[in-house]
Amino acid sequence: MARDRRRGTGNARDALLQAVQETHAPALQRYVARLTRDSALAEDIVQESLLRLWKNTTLLEEDDLAARRWLFTVARNLAIDDARSAHARHEFSTDLLPERLGDDEADATLSKWLLQDALHSLTVEHRTVVVGAYHLGLSVSELAVQAGVPEGTIKSRLHYALRALRLALQERGVTR
Repeated sequence: MARDRRRGTGNARDALLQAVQETHAPALQRYVARLTRDSALAEDIVQESLLRLWKNTTLLEEDDLAARRWLFTVARNLAIDDARSAHARHEFSTDLLPERLGDDEADATLSKWLLQDALHSLTVEHRTVVVGAYHLGLSVSELAVQAGVPEGTIKSRLHYALRALRLALQERGVTR
C-alpha cells in the first residue's frame, strides 16, 4: 500500500517536472546560452538544474513561478561556478592545431651508421648479395647473373651473409 502511494506520488512528481520542463526549459536554455556562450555547456547546465529541481520535491509542489525563479537562480549559479572552475581558467579553445611532431632522426641516423658498420665487416661477396637482395630488391636469379655464379651459390652466400650480419649486429649491441 505504501509503495502504491509512493509510486503515485512519483508519477505525479514526474508529471509536474515534465510540465515545468516543457514550460521553462526553452527560456532557461536561451538564458544560459547567453551566459556561457557555449550551447553544449548550456544544455548540461539546464539538465543539471532540472535534475536538482526533480530532487527538490517541495519546489515542485509550490507554484510555477517559484519553480521558475529557483531554476534560473540555480542555472546562473552553475554557470558562475563553471566560469570560476580550474578548467575554465586554464583551458581555452582554438581553431589552430599545434604542429605535428616529426620523427626524431637521431635514431634513424644511428641505425644507419650501425648497419653500415656491420655491413662493412662482411666479406665483399656477402655484402654484395645482402645489398643487392635487400636494398636493391634484386631476385636470386638476377644476382646470379650479375655475379656470374649459380643461383645455389647466391642462396648460400645470402644465408651465411645474414648469419654474419646478425652476429656483427649482436657484437654492436643492436640485437640479441
